Amino acid sequence: MFNLNRTIANPKLWNKRNSQQSRRSPLFFPSIFLISLCFFFFFFLTYTPIPNYMIFSTSLKTVNVALTHQYPHCETRFHGEKFLWYAPHSGFSNQLSEFKKAILMASILNRTLIVSPILDHHAVALGSCPKFRVQSPKEIRISVWDHIIELLRSRRYVSMADIIDISSLLSSSLVRAIDFRVFVSSWCDLNVDLVCSNGLNVPPSLVESLKQCGSLLSGIGGNINQCLYAVDEDCRTTVWTYQNGVDGMLDSFQPDEQLMKRKKISYVRRRRDVYKTLGPGSKAESATVLAFGSLFTAPYKGSELYIDIQNAPADPRINALINKIEFLPFVPEIVNLGKQFASQTIKAPFLCAQLRLLDGQFKNHWKATFLGLRQKLDSLRQAGSQPIHIFVMTDLPQGNWTGSYLGDLAMDSANFKLYFLGENDLLVMNTAKKLALARHGLRFKSFPGSMDAVAKVEKHCSLDILPDVLLYIEETICSCASLGFVRTTGSTIAQSIEVMRKFGLCSSPIRTAFAL
Repeated sequence: MFNLNRTIANPKLWNKRNSQQSRRSPLFFPSIFLISLCFFFFFFLTYTPIPNYMIFSTSLKTVNVALTHQYPHCETRFHGEKFLWYAPHSGFSNQLSEFKKAILMASILNRTLIVSPILDHHAVALGSCPKFRVQSPKEIRISVWDHIIELLRSRRYVSMADIIDISSLLSSSLVRAIDFRVFVSSWCDLNVDLVCSNGLNVPPSLVESLKQCGSLLSGIGGNINQCLYAVDEDCRTTVWTYQNGVDGMLDSFQPDEQLMKRKKISYVRRRRDVYKTLGPGSKAESATVLAFGSLFTAPYKGSELYIDIQNAPADPRINALINKIEFLPFVPEIVNLGKQFASQTIKAPFLCAQLRLLDGQFKNHWKATFLGLRQKLDSLRQAGSQPIHIFVMTDLPQGNWTGSYLGDLAMDSANFKLYFLGENDLLVMNTAKKLALARHGLRFKSFPGSMDAVAKVEKHCSLDILPDVLLYIEETICSCASLGFVRTTGSTIAQSIEVMRKFGLCSSPIRTAFAL
């Protein structure tokens, strides 16, 4: 609803008449018809939908000028405060990984991080960095904007800071943060509360404001004076570093010749120092908002796909931050329930089995997934008493366990005692209600005059649908499994649980909710 209607211009009519038209061959018109038919057949075979970001900008110069006049205050309203925004995507674990990188980049560049919501699972996809086939930064920013508006309209908006506890980072001044809704309300002079209040019945004037603000923040019109600098580098061309190596040198991972010929690409990946490129003295430094696209990275062929900042040799403050963001816990409401379930419901040493069986590549590897669990249980049976307590974390519904190894374990109650949670369990729903009321993401200290925006968001943008917190509770319970942890190979959820176990989350005392 918030996109402009797509229009495709009609082909120009050929009005010129040949003075000798009457002497044309009888085959002339049939020939023209066949040529036209072939043309339209080829057109429909090769047609691809117009991306959202193209809808916003038939003329980038026109958009740039219009937005400059529409938002003349956007670089002055915040009393010199500078901000960083990025476009998260994919599942929760990937979004959390990007959130950590965003915290790091914001701190290096001395900017306040705009904290985005948790997007629906795979509502926005990046593509493949190793195959050099990804959405451009502009495309992914506008896709994220569209989805955020959808979350607001459907009253399902949950901030990443509602789920992840960053209070220690804020109190130690390692990072500054602001809620996305609060920021946009002031930056674009946009009544986000009206979006929440009106639901589907959004006034046309608000629709237009949303289009303009989305175009502005996504960088569709390019960089706008001292208002916005849109980072257009992505994992195809750039690996961001900090105090590590020569700025501008070639990265070790480059597209191979076969890929370059097949895909007709000419990308060259260079290692660039983010502080030198986007920090003091750069074109980006004066902009109120620095907008990245994806901040996803992962090790690949001896390099990192996009961000390679493992340490800061000459910056102790950033080194301290790198160490702290390796593990960011869930907020106290989630952590406390996970610990209580382990101690008060299971009440015994237990094994956690994280079995991802339905999503993506995992649905084709049931045998290997169950083999690791079987081997672990066999070793526990030989070493100790029965029954063995197991907390099962799986995407396979219990009604489909019959005929699988899980079904066999469930029936063997003499040797195995299974525990699991569902999204409709009372414990899970009560935790979701507590989080909806806590609104941790709105508790940050913000810029002068922002408290009015916070109050409006709190009043008009409350949740109609409780957040899905089952995954976070299950991960916490698994961190408490003293008999061990059986993981699904390649699962990012498993990686998150291992980090929690490494940092001894379950051994730490029960915490109270934070307030800033």
